[in-house]
Amino acid sequence: MANSKRDLFLKRRQRVRSKLRKVNAGRPRLSVHRSNKNISVQLIDDVNGVTLASASSLEKDLGIVGKNNVEAAAKVGAAIAERAKAAGVSEAYFDRGGFLFHGKVKALADAARDAGLKI
Repeated sequence: MANSKRDLFLKRRQRVRSKLRKVNAGRPRLSVHRSNKNISVQLIDDVNGVTLASASSLEKDLGIVGKNNVEAAAKVGAAIAERAKAAGVSEAYFDRGGFLFHGKVKALADAARDAGLKI
């Protein structure tokens, strides 16, 4: 029986998250969400259940409202790295969710690394 794209996405997301939980306990999680129109990222402390920092392409001060391309993802990645430093976080583990590490997701991760966040 064929699985729907949504079922495959959810299965991939659970597989990625469970592998990361086993390896990177104690570090904050950099969680990415990509939609057709926007991209957002959160720095989450799973131990305390709080969001330490976030960035999104919906923010007007980034100047990329309504854009969802590689350049917008790179700006969001640089913004989350700055906010992570301000929150006192220097390293996190990258949770790509069910998204493939390609294109916008890769651009976001590379920009965060270039801005000094160790992921």
